[in-house]
Order: sequence, then C-alpha cells, then structure tokens
Amino acid sequence: MNRTHPVVRLRVPTDEDAFVWHRVFDDPDVMEFHGGRGAELSVYEELTARQRRHDAELGFCLWSVLDPAGEVVGFTGAQPWPHAWGPAGEIEIGWRLGRAHWGRGYATAAAEATLERLRSAGVAGVVAMVDAENVRSIAVAERLGMRVVETFTTPSSERRGHCYRLAL
Repeated sequence: MNRTHPVVRLRVPTDEDAFVWHRVFDDPDVMEFHGGRGAELSVYEELTARQRRHDAELGFCLWSVLDPAGEVVGFTGAQPWPHAWGPAGEIEIGWRLGRAHWGRGYATAAAEATLERLRSAGVAGVVAMVDAENVRSIAVAERLGMRVVETFTTPSSERRGHCYRLAL
C-alpha cells in the first residue's frame, strides 16, 4: 500500500513548546509505553532546552512536529541514546504524538523527514528502541525500513522491547 503522508514541518523546539508537549502528552494512552503517566512541566522545559543544545552541537534533535495548520502535535527526531544500557553511543530516532493526532500518518511523515535530515548531517545509522507491545511504533519503524536486531528488557520497568536498526 502506497499511502500519501500529510505535510508536516519540523522545527527546533521553543520554550513555549515545553508547555504544548506537557499538555499533549498528559494522556495515559500517549504515555502507556513511557512510564504510564505524563511528566511534570519542568521535565519538558529541560527536554526542550536539551534539544536546542543538541541541534546547535549535533545538527539534529527531537524536533517539534507541526501539522498543516502550524499546530504542534508532538515531536520526532533523534538524539544520542541517553542510557548506560542498550545501544550506548548510538543515535536513536523516536517519535511521540498527542492522541488526537494518531492514525493520520504524522509520525511516519515526520520520521521520514527526520531520516533525511540525519542523512544530511552525516549520521551513518540509527536505532529505535520500541516496547514490544507498542504496535503503533513498531508499524512506524517497519514503514521506515527498520529491522529488529535485538530484544531487550528495560531495566527500570522490566518491560520487553525491540532494538530496531537502519543504516542511512
């Protein structure tokens, strides 16, 4: 099936985007595979600040995803894997959208745009760490052409997951 994706725009997250991310991710469905509940606003303020630093230093980050109307619907992008376990030293691609924007092709369109930006930045390959029960993210990873290379257990939650890999 060759599905047309919506037009999305990616931008480096602003201070204001921290408030939007906090609001759109404050949903148990959105956070099901990320600890089950939304984080405090301060977490998103720190996250958006860190992403601005990544963009300045690395040429990529977790970008805010804007829908055709210019509204922030979530984020996608890449950053160095931040944990001591798993693919240490590698670049992880990821995406998270507010529940109201699921099933519209935004995650795939934004992730495809991310891959293009990463290629332009000279990134040789990416990983995606996906909960084994997160069928939506698994579908996005597979649409991107990523393949499972390892199964893991998340140390903090003891949940099973898959490490997907894609050479760029």
